[in-house]
Amino acid sequence: MNILLAFVTGLTTGGLSCLAVQGGLLASSLAGQIEKDLQQSTAQSRKRSRQNPSAGSKPRLARPILVFLLAKLVAYTILGLFLGWAGQLLQLSPYMRAFLLIAVGIFMLGSALRMLNVHPIFRYFAFEPPPALRRWLRRKAGSSADSPLLTPALLGAVTVLIPCGVTQVMMAAALATGDPLQSAALMFAFTLGTSPLFFAVAYFTTQIGARLERYFMRFVAIVVLLLAIVTIDSGIALAGSPVSLTRWFNQQLMGNVQPGLVDYQPLEGGNSPDQVITIRVQNYGYEPTFIRAEAGVPTRLRLISKDVYSCALAFTVPSLGIQELLKPTGITEIEIQPQQEGTRLAFSCSMGMYGGVILFEDM
Repeated sequence: MNILLAFVTGLTTGGLSCLAVQGGLLASSLAGQIEKDLQQSTAQSRKRSRQNPSAGSKPRLARPILVFLLAKLVAYTILGLFLGWAGQLLQLSPYMRAFLLIAVGIFMLGSALRMLNVHPIFRYFAFEPPPALRRWLRRKAGSSADSPLLTPALLGAVTVLIPCGVTQVMMAAALATGDPLQSAALMFAFTLGTSPLFFAVAYFTTQIGARLERYFMRFVAIVVLLLAIVTIDSGIALAGSPVSLTRWFNQQLMGNVQPGLVDYQPLEGGNSPDQVITIRVQNYGYEPTFIRAEAGVPTRLRLISKDVYSCALAFTVPSLGIQELLKPTGITEIEIQPQQEGTRLAFSCSMGMYGGVILFEDM
């Protein structure tokens, strides 16, 4: 995945999703400190003026939030290093990655329905630290009078134990890189992107009424609900299912693809395959997304990439167990055994966000 794309994801959807899961931890950890600061500010303002009751409170209110976010950024960067190292040792199969995406999507779906108070059963989708850890954190929070920044720093680091749904997807992408440095950069960019929204909401939540806060949480729940649908659909598409929103969208594009536009090149003589299918890898997916090929003959996929840093580099063909990590710029060739007439061979990136279909026919 592109580092810039990871940052933008954090800045938009990731920030909302993380806020829904981790926002309560930040609010509860800072409640005592914020209340204390506001009380001190109010006492001072009564002596000075009744015109500006919040004067002097902003620096003290902002500082623990910044410490929380900085500790979170460091913790997730270190986690990225570990995930990249683990990815070198353990390469997830497309079906395992698809299962992970579907599981994450179901959790996000349950979390969104819990926030919308649809049914009490969805309260089980609240992802919280173990009771022993919560008690220990409360004791630390209660004894933080001498070190007011200890609690937000500690809880910021502990957020790695309660990643939101989008963060878990990003962690899976980091694991798939198999590169500690790239994985750390991915998690750093994503976490940095989540910080502005996290800071803004944490800062202004104490100044908005309960009614406005309720509407905001409904908005967050709807966004998380939409993200859950997209995540589940990505997992279904990655598993090679013929029924998914991604497949349906690609099928709508199939009718607009003319045979002359399909990049299909037959070869003659030697030991080379009878046909070569050229697929251009882009940051936004693959071109073309629908290819007609000849059935019953060996095939070679030629994947051409140039300055690509998105998920599209992790190329997979789930039904054949093929997964190849492409170079940002280069040509990679993959051989495919002869396929029967009517076979629809689905390919996609490792996260199921981009994909296409090869239809084998008699020609």
